[in-house]
Amino acid sequence: MQNIQRYSLICLLFIGLVLIRAFEADLFYDPFLEFFKNDYLFLDAPVFNTLKLIGFISLRYLLNTLLSLGIIHFAFKDVNVLKFSAIVYLIAYLVLMPMFLIFVLNAKQDHYFYLFNIRRFLIQPLLLLLLLPAFYYQKQSKN
Repeated sequence: MQNIQRYSLICLLFIGLVLIRAFEADLFYDPFLEFFKNDYLFLDAPVFNTLKLIGFISLRYLLNTLLSLGIIHFAFKDVNVLKFSAIVYLIAYLVLMPMFLIFVLNAKQDHYFYLFNIRRFLIQPLLLLLLLPAFYYQKQSKN
């Protein structure tokens, strides 16, 4: 029964990540959502409110981080893995957010690729896709 509850919680947390993605346009202020859906390489960057954009990108990163840490916690039930993951998420935020700010405040067509990918790491749970298999492999290699 314990495994059923654990896997159910993991599924619910994944559903939470999917819901964040599905309702991103309604939940978060991000003028770059529509911008990057179009042929953005030949367009000027959209007009945006910098503080609002940073606030909502940070909120989305926080929500994705909390759900991702929950998934990692229930998947591995190891406090050290959870602490390491939290540190990775914190370092990633502290590195990526200033880079995002630099590229978004100096948005030029030459830099759209970097802006797109840094923003992607901030708004999508890509670190979870890296950490889950890494911890699984580490766990399997210990056995």
